[in-house]
Amino acid sequence: MALTFDNVDRTRLTPMMMQLIEQKEKYPDCLIFFRLGDFYELFFDDAITAARELELALTARDCGLDERAPMCGVPHHAADSYLKRLLSRGYKVAICDQVEDPATAKGLVARDVVRVVTPGTQMDPESLDARAFQYLCCVCRDSDAFGLAACDLSSGRFETTEFLSSNAEAQLFDELSRFNPVEFVVNDSFANDRRFQKYLERQAVTCTVLHDSAFSSDTARTFGLTFSDADILWPRASAALLTYLSETQKQTPAQIRDIRPYKIREYMVLDRSTRFNLEITETIRDRKRRGSLLWAIDRTKTAMGGRLLRSWLEQPLINRAAIMRRQNSVAALYERFMLRESLQEALIGLYDIERLSGRIASGSVTPRDLAALRGTLERIPALLSLLETEEEAGLSALRENIYLMPELTDLLNRAIVDDPPLVITDGGIIRDGYNGDVDELRDITIHGRDYILSLEAKEREETGIRNLKVGYNRVFGYYYEVSKGQLDKVPEHYTRRQTLVNAERFITPELKEKEDKIIGAEHKLKTLEYELFSVVRETVSTYLPKLQSTAQGIATLDVLLSFANVAERHRYCRPTILEDDTLVIENGRHAVVERILSGENDFVANSLELNGDDKRLMILTGPNMSGKSTYMRQVALIVLLAQAGSFVPADSASIGIVDRIMTRAGASDDLTG
Repeated sequence: MALTFDNVDRTRLTPMMMQLIEQKEKYPDCLIFFRLGDFYELFFDDAITAARELELALTARDCGLDERAPMCGVPHHAADSYLKRLLSRGYKVAICDQVEDPATAKGLVARDVVRVVTPGTQMDPESLDARAFQYLCCVCRDSDAFGLAACDLSSGRFETTEFLSSNAEAQLFDELSRFNPVEFVVNDSFANDRRFQKYLERQAVTCTVLHDSAFSSDTARTFGLTFSDADILWPRASAALLTYLSETQKQTPAQIRDIRPYKIREYMVLDRSTRFNLEITETIRDRKRRGSLLWAIDRTKTAMGGRLLRSWLEQPLINRAAIMRRQNSVAALYERFMLRESLQEALIGLYDIERLSGRIASGSVTPRDLAALRGTLERIPALLSLLETEEEAGLSALRENIYLMPELTDLLNRAIVDDPPLVITDGGIIRDGYNGDVDELRDITIHGRDYILSLEAKEREETGIRNLKVGYNRVFGYYYEVSKGQLDKVPEHYTRRQTLVNAERFITPELKEKEDKIIGAEHKLKTLEYELFSVVRETVSTYLPKLQSTAQGIATLDVLLSFANVAERHRYCRPTILEDDTLVIENGRHAVVERILSGENDFVANSLELNGDDKRLMILTGPNMSGKSTYMRQVALIVLLAQAGSFVPADSASIGIVDRIMTRAGASDDLTG
């Protein structure tokens, strides 16, 4: 039987293995990525699991026992790709790094877990859907009432609410269908909920149960949450989620700045069945984006805008004033073609500074991230100049939320090279002229190598060894290589370093002196560049509030432009929003089907008239495949679009605010081919 964490004799383990065991005891539900040199190694049952899931070779290592410990590993520079695969399978990983310089360590190098990566806390942009939020949800159950908190850590988005009514559990699961979480944090009471257990089996989502102390009002206050006695459960759910995030990230996430309590009754209710049948963000048949409402109307130019559009469609408004504010901004852009085109052009290629803000807050931002941020900041003045004279209230407010940040732009221009490396410790980050010490060390490394190459010609001339050449490797450093046939010409001051089959390698005092200067300068240069980058990164973090505000402003502008663009291109009308039971649509069209049929056959428009007096009900009949489901979905999607703030596919529409859409249509409008 293979050695496992549970069956090893700890009294006989080596000190390094005991170091590993101590970390495993702290994080028993995680795979431990244990840093050894240039690799993250896994041992015992963690190694067996990782080897199976990642298709790695399973080897073994001496651990102080008669039997060797199972082991596998991944290169530290490629760890993110392996983490992505483990997280997609629901695993949690604790990153145990060296927390002191091995060169200066006395005895065993100190190691500690620096972060815990889980499906709901990953920040790597390559692992995330750029156009969808990725939520980690926390649920607190108290009797028949529930508190819910949801966070997309990569952007800092945090929403929280509570369910206190007689159908609280049904409301909770309807809301979970909106968030579609990739991970849960729950209390004991909810963990034992039968419906939740079936949900976990169906969705295959990672779940962590926290101690009840994390779900307390006192804990909520320690995080600075303010709430009244009427707020019963959302503060407790929020407190537990913040506790979990702080424990996994080893710090309170600075990107979470706006914890927004909301009430379910403030938005249109869309239960799980309705979201599924209306195909708002994905199709029924193949769960793809193409063929959904989101696909049909998304003309956003940025990832930030794409995520916000999805959020607006999944959570339509029921407040008339709020709907009208969005409509007014869309109308202003709809009526000004040149402005709309110029603004959309200005948005193309802007970096995802919303998610970049999350990496800035966590300290994981790379030199390339900052170079991309610089490029975006340099384009913001042109964007703001287009909005400079805009008088429409909504667009004017957006202008005030988008910041120029010239000091930050200047810093990044002076400090970071045009095309920096991805890895922080590789050097080549800091621009010439930013720091005198960097310039001096860089000059030594560049010209030092040139000087060593010049020694090759000099030594050939002085020794008469025509095939003498200068080489370098990490073990022996710089050397002169001489073939076996020329060894009789080697001077006495040459010192042999290595013997090969057909050649010998030598050093000289002059070569060794230059090598020491160059290698010392290279090490000092990389160390200094890392230190300077860390200072720049810390300075950038002070702009986090402005960066997040700017990201939100750009995302909102992007969605409004998308609404206006779709309205103009597909002849959408501005619906009249009423506060009665009117629902009148003249020549309405199905937004998705119309787009799919575009260029082939025109969609046959349909009208509808309902009210609270003499036309309160419509009975729709007809043979199979005659369009009944399409017609019903068409009406629902028009109402949903209107209350999201968009124009709608119709000649005209008057819509009394709807607080809920319920549907279970039997057929899917699968016309995507």
